[in-house]
Amino acid sequence: MIAFLKGNFVRKTPALVHVDVNGVGYEVHISLNTYSSISGQDHGQLHTYFHVREDAQVLYGFYEEAEKDMFIQLLSVSGVGAATARMMLSSMKPVEIAKAISQGNTKLLESIKGIGKKSAERIVLELRDKVAKAAFGSNNEVLINNTLDQDALNALIALGISRSLGEQAIGKVRKSNPELHKIEDIIKQALKNI
Repeated sequence: MIAFLKGNFVRKTPALVHVDVNGVGYEVHISLNTYSSISGQDHGQLHTYFHVREDAQVLYGFYEEAEKDMFIQLLSVSGVGAATARMMLSSMKPVEIAKAISQGNTKLLESIKGIGKKSAERIVLELRDKVAKAAFGSNNEVLINNTLDQDALNALIALGISRSLGEQAIGKVRKSNPELHKIEDIIKQALKNI
């Protein structure tokens, strides 16, 4: 599995980017959100998902890990393919999709090209419990965009702590000690809050 690519963005379009990684060129399919984030950059890092089908092997890239996580969640829904998931992430940010799912807002999901009423209902039904409000919701939007907090959360999850409990603990740490800049310190303080 290719977890991420770091290199020069040789060619960029709203649908794909060619990433030169030490002389090897990777064609990476991206969403409009990712394109907006990298359009002014000549090099950088993309989180990737390698999608294998019978007829193709496609590499998808995401500027933020939250977008990749949402892509994978959407793929788990029966009837939602990679093209549809990418279209959804091009139309809305991961936080907005998660909020729509957690609130059961099928009308908002239906407004995305390629998503009908039955697909929207299936997405809500299958992902409502999986998409934790705390992971993508408005209360912890900072966690998604802050890689330090995300790394601390991943470490807590690896230690066997549930995602929601870990996010609450990190949220408490950030409110009481916003000056912490070392992942070890954040994890230690979060463990004390559990």
